[in-house]
Amino acid sequence: MPKPSATQRLKPRKLPVQARSAQTVEAVLEATARILETQGLAACTTNAVAERAGVSVGSLYQYFPNRDALTVALIERETAQLLLDIERAAQGQTARSRIQYMVRAAVAHQMRRPVLARLIDFEERRLPLGERNQRVADIIHAQLAAALQLPDAPRLADVPLVAHDLLAIVHGMVDAAGERGELDAVALEQRVMLAVNGYLQGAAST
Repeated sequence: MPKPSATQRLKPRKLPVQARSAQTVEAVLEATARILETQGLAACTTNAVAERAGVSVGSLYQYFPNRDALTVALIERETAQLLLDIERAAQGQTARSRIQYMVRAAVAHQMRRPVLARLIDFEERRLPLGERNQRVADIIHAQLAAALQLPDAPRLADVPLVAHDLLAIVHGMVDAAGERGELDAVALEQRVMLAVNGYLQGAAST
């Protein structure tokens, strides 16, 4: 029998269908998050997660074949909230309001559970998640590009390129703040918006 590929090993064995199984999976994911926050990566074993979640190891393995698969599921859970907030930002009526809402969503994603967010950042770089990470980046890039095409947006020669640059600015500043252990979301949002607005002012076509 051929061995599963690295990507296949990161996928859950099955998805919960009934409410009870969904509750079990959520308990396992939250237990994983709590252990990562309080004890770190080394302590986050499948046995420890099962004990913290109050389920048997066998029940955990019904859904997740290994710790990395469990970690990926947790990453997806946390990213889902970010993408939901990004989607809500599209309700803004102006380019500035949409961009600010997206910046706020990125800051909240980092600050909501800062210890967990930093560990997830590390795991995203360690695991082979290139395609998945690109998919998330493409969704956010599309929202930024759409905002930059609203009537009040500055005139730009290359909207997709500017959207890529803004994504890099926001991602870089927010991640760096997380690595420094910053906890003031309001101050960070203000600094990121200063950088974004300064870039847009310089990039605007005359």
